[in-house]
Amino acid sequence: MAESTIWWLLAGGAVAIELATGTFYLLMLALGMGAAALAAHLGAGLSAQIVIAAVVGGVSVALWHLKRLRLPTELRAEINPNVNLDIGETVQISAWNLDGTADVQYRGARWTAIHRPGVVPSAGPHRVSEMVGNRLLVDKA
Repeated sequence: MAESTIWWLLAGGAVAIELATGTFYLLMLALGMGAAALAAHLGAGLSAQIVIAAVVGGVSVALWHLKRLRLPTELRAEINPNVNLDIGETVQISAWNLDGTADVQYRGARWTAIHRPGVVPSAGPHRVSEMVGNRLLVDKA
């Protein structure tokens, strides 16, 4: 079996394992194996193929890791408006209960609203800033 075929099979195996595990770094290593296969097609020796696979795969992994570090971190689901469409919506609170909760009508159902610790609750419009379990954490709008 040709050396290039072995490299292509290794690259395909890395892609298959990546599909099963969901880690993107194996795709970067598969790029290195593909580069080694191309080097084998061009007639490079086994040592050069291994060095090419290591350099291309290693540099690809390092660049992908640096790219991920530069991305902004995802917000927690409880405060992420892309996950929870209630974040940012306005509710009307008529009165607060003694335990620091309020009953509000929102989206056709009764919800329990809570305020942040240390905030003096007041009636009026409030904005949903977070979901705490099945309660709405609200701030004065």
